Amino acid sequence: MRELTYEHVGATRPADADWPPAAVPAGYRRHESTVLIGQDDDGEDAVWRAASAAVLAWGVKTRSGFTVHPPSGPGGVRDGEELWLHAALGARAATVTVREPVRVVAVVDTDDRRGFAYGTLRGHPVSGEEAFVVHRDPEGRVHLTLRSLTRPAPGGPWRLVFPALLVAQRVYRRRYQQALVSLR
Repeated sequence: MRELTYEHVGATRPADADWPPAAVPAGYRRHESTVLIGQDDDGEDAVWRAASAAVLAWGVKTRSGFTVHPPSGPGGVRDGEELWLHAALGARAATVTVREPVRVVAVVDTDDRRGFAYGTLRGHPVSGEEAFVVHRDPEGRVHLTLRSLTRPAPGGPWRLVFPALLVAQRVYRRRYQQALVSLR
């Protein structure tokens, strides 16, 4: 197994509805945002089922332009699995693929909350953790919450381009927020 690049495993707390700023380790950039995916009415739970299945199958990442290697098997993400996320950057003629090694560090799968968090492994462009969680309220509204902790990767060439990586991260967050909206 590869080595995680940070110490505070599970710090994004995907199983918790609240994520207070005081829970964030010093030295990390914290991000949390929640968007409405859709609403189930009259006892139907089609939006919930589709969003739950998508998030547990890496759908937020794959619908945002990433590929996941190897793809998760039946049942979706598994705690402890190690994967490579591939992001293609640039125009078709000048595409660069960035490979990001990650490990799933937490999975939540309850009646009203589903998702996971992954942590960065040696060789990842940044250091930290990212979580994708879908959850629903008693009125049937289904939301997607994104959480991340980020700091420069320890050593290596990525540290020099960290400011550019933060810009790319903002672009991808907008894509993540829209990734499951088509499930409405």
